[in-house]
Order: sequence, then structure tokens, then C-alpha cells
Amino acid sequence: MPTRIFFFLLIFLCHLVSAQETINIDYYDGMEFTEADSIRGALRLERNCFDVKHYDLKIDLDIDNKSISGQNDIRFEYLENSKSLQVDLFENMELEEITIDGSSCSYFRKFDAVFVVLPDLEIGNQYTMKIKYNGQPIIAKSPPWDGGFVWTKDKNKNPWIGVACEGTGASLWWPNKDHLSDEPDSMKISITVPEELMAVSNGNLINTTTLEGRSTYEWNVGYPINNYNVSINVGDYQHFSDSYTSPTEGELACDYYVLRYNLKKAKEHFKQVDGVLESFEHYFGPYPFWNDGFALIETPYLGMEHQSGIAYGNQYKRGYLGSMIPKDMNWDYIIVHETGHEYWGNSISVKDHADMWIHEGFTTYMEALYVEYHFGREAVNRYLALQRRFLQNMQPVQGPKNVNFEEFGGSDHYYKGSYLLHTLRSVMNDDEAWFDLLRAVYEEHKLSVVDTKDIIQFINNYCNEDYTKFFQQYLGHGPLPELEYQLLPKGKNLCVKYKWNSPVENFSMPIEIGKLGETMRLNCTSEWQEVKLKKLAPDDFWINQHDYLITTTITVME
Repeated sequence: MPTRIFFFLLIFLCHLVSAQETINIDYYDGMEFTEADSIRGALRLERNCFDVKHYDLKIDLDIDNKSISGQNDIRFEYLENSKSLQVDLFENMELEEITIDGSSCSYFRKFDAVFVVLPDLEIGNQYTMKIKYNGQPIIAKSPPWDGGFVWTKDKNKNPWIGVACEGTGASLWWPNKDHLSDEPDSMKISITVPEELMAVSNGNLINTTTLEGRSTYEWNVGYPINNYNVSINVGDYQHFSDSYTSPTEGELACDYYVLRYNLKKAKEHFKQVDGVLESFEHYFGPYPFWNDGFALIETPYLGMEHQSGIAYGNQYKRGYLGSMIPKDMNWDYIIVHETGHEYWGNSISVKDHADMWIHEGFTTYMEALYVEYHFGREAVNRYLALQRRFLQNMQPVQGPKNVNFEEFGGSDHYYKGSYLLHTLRSVMNDDEAWFDLLRAVYEEHKLSVVDTKDIIQFINNYCNEDYTKFFQQYLGHGPLPELEYQLLPKGKNLCVKYKWNSPVENFSMPIEIGKLGETMRLNCTSEWQEVKLKKLAPDDFWINQHDYLITTTITVME
């Protein structure tokens, strides 16, 4: 290792120790994270010193060897003086050369990070860093739940290739600033494959060239995009087009890329896209990536919210591979869920993996909104009851910050995140205000990156109410708030004593009790209160747990 690089490595390691931040939730106190987790997940000077403006990624696939070679040109603005900057590329991938504005740069590697030793740069100016690389990217064992490439064949024995990398990281297959806080303003993706195959990516196809038996497909993304949303899909695809008519925006281009033998089936099945886009526009406004269009791309794995190029692998079945929705409904879970991510996850993205509930919770709640729009409010309770079966309530929904740590929250990112939003709707007890809030919080933050604090502060300010303790309970603790109550019959009447048990000090939240169909709303706190319910027997006492995510414990007093 050259002396200069070794010197910078020592500086970096010292800086890493001083940059560790306290985990923001008690549950994670004492939990140990690896140095690799911290290098990948934290923001330090080496990352904060530059802002990515544009990626120009060019890759060539060697299908027989399951390998890729390529180059990424990173245009960035230099923001702060630093000896080096950090980009990311998995250590199993080989670096060939790094230059900045044509000048060769030395670098050193630490786990999956690459530290580029900087020449003299002027703060405020923009530069282009070119990174040439090659290698065999990791292969996903169970996509999309683990990251990696999928090299498979369709039923006609044609190559069928995809990649999904949420959580694991986009740097498993291309060099980039692999942190959720920094999205490029735009991106170009060029993919070279055998001429008998088609390569599909995000955004719009702007050019196709063929030379010596290989074709290059050039795609352009005209909006900010988070790194894990960048994807490539290669196969014996057939393309067909349609459009969705917005009441305010006109015609949205819809493009579909499906395996040759599924063309007829896809043309019929994808007709439901109109109803999905219509319902989400009703609640949140027009599809957010209008100029890039909407696309579904058939993939050898279940699905992923790749921006303007959604991965679709639900096999043209209702629900989730034929299940997980009420039996009297007929809609495709992957189309609904992944389209919802175009709003929450793609348009609004989080700054840190700790806040992934914003992506998944809001999007899973959008499934319930889709149901409400097309089937009515009664159907929402039936649908949410299905979601509730998957709650774990073991860990906080919000995770530890500044580490690339995926093993937290389980499915509660999705279902508890969704149900806490439904509970907040019930707490507000004003549907008009609730839907205005949903629209407002989206409009305020669309096409930007956020964290949990941003969302809570906006909700508090917009509603002129302090819901901080509500979010502390549902995001910061695994167990649900417990409604403890006692029933004391007094003749034909019933005396009810009640309070909340919660780890959040002075927690309070309304609740509905009474007789099914005849309820009253109480402002419940952590202190005992009581109320008399007239002409009610203990056996008829009912607590609304359809609209409030809680547990209960009872003592019947004689």
C-alpha cells in the first residue's frame, strides 16, 4: 500500500471512532454493530463533502459467466474540503481505474467502501469522477428479500435476468454513493446485451444501437432516484403500450415489458392499472414521475418498486400469488403495493434505513386506501384485519441510525406502519381532515428525502396537535399500548374504570367503548378514570379494536 494511502487510512479510522452516534431507541442500546455496518450506514466528511448531481452508468453483461463490466460517470458538486471522498462498491467487484476530470486518482478500499484520494478541488464547482470496474455480482438466494442478481431462464430457455438490491445496497453491482440521503437529480443507464434479448431499465428508452451481434439500450431518468431503485431487466421481452387519463394532467404513458408467451395474458391483466392510478391520484395527486412514464416489467422474482420501471412477478394472479386479500376482491397485490411505492419510497424517500417504515407503512396503508376507494369503508376493516394477523410487536418499528442494519422491525415496517396510520385517522376522528393531511404531507415532501422527525413535525404543525407521544409509542416500542379496564355492574348499568399502560410517560389516546353499534369516545390517559354506561351488561361491553391498534386486559369485578 502506498505511504500516502496508508496515511489517509489511519486518519479515516480515527475519524470513524469519533463519528459514532448514539442509537436513538433504547431497544438497541448495547447492541454491537460491525465496522462495515458503520462505514456503510453513517455520514461522515468523506460522504458529506460532495453532492451527486448525475450518474451515467454503462454496463455490459457477460451472461455465460454471470459477470458484468462497466463504468459509472459521477458528476458531483464539491461542498467541503476533505482529503478523500467515499463511494461504494462491494469488495468482490474489481476496480480498474478512477479518474476525476481526466486525472487518475489513487484510492484505498475498506470492506465495501472505496476512498478516493482527492486532488485540489474548488468548493462549489462540479466535477466528473469516472469509475471503471468489473466482476461477478453476488447472486440473490431469495429475491427480492435478499439483494443480488438473478440469472435464470424463461420457459423457452431464453436468458431472463434481473437484479434487486434494497437493503443490501446498489453497490453490490455498480459503484455509487450508496447512502439513501443523496439521490442524483437525474441518471442515464446504458445496458449492452446479446441482440436477441431486450434490456429494460428505469425512465424512458432514448436510443438503441446494435453492433456485431450485441445491442445497447440507453435509458434516461429525468427525476431524482434512490440508488436501490435503479435496476436492469434482460429477457425475451415483448413490449406493448397503453395510457392512463388523468382528470388534471392528461395522458400518462404506460409501458409493459412481458415474456413473449405471456403477452395475451398481460394485456388483459394489466387493465387494472387504470383503477390503481386513479385511486392513488384521488388521495395523493398525479403519478409523481409523469415525464418518465409508468412501466411494469416482468421479473423472475415477486416484485420491487423500481422507479418508473416496477418489477412485476406475481404470475398474473389475484392478491399475493393468489392469496392475502379478501375472497370477494380481485386485484393484484404487487401492482397495487409497488405502484403505491412510486409515491412513498420513490417520490418521498428516507435518509436512513432506520426510517424505512415511511416507505413501507405508508405504502401498505395505500393498499387499504385502494380498497376503500373501490369497495367502501366496510371493506377496509376486513382488509386491515388480514394485515393485523402479520403483526409481531416484538421490536421497535424505527431502527438504529447510521448503520446499514437490516435485521430490525420484521414485517412491522409494513403492517404496524399501516395500522398506526389507520389508528391516527381514528384518533383525529375527522375523515375530511385526515385525507387533507395525507395529501398535504405528501405534497410538502414529494421528490425529496425525509426522516421520521420531518413527518412527525409536519403532522403536528398541520394539525395543531402534538402527536409526538403517539409516534413514540408506535414507532419506538414493540408492544402495543394496553388498555387496562375493570367492569363493575351496578344494577342495569355498568361502571367502567380504564387507563393506558404504556412505556411512554403520560401517554394518552382516545378510545371508543360501549355496545357494538352504540359507542362513546373517551379520552384515555395513564391515570385511572371511570364512566357509567347505562343499561349495559358486561357481556355486551365492546371496545373498538378495528380502528385502534391496541391490546386490552380486563378484570371483572363482582
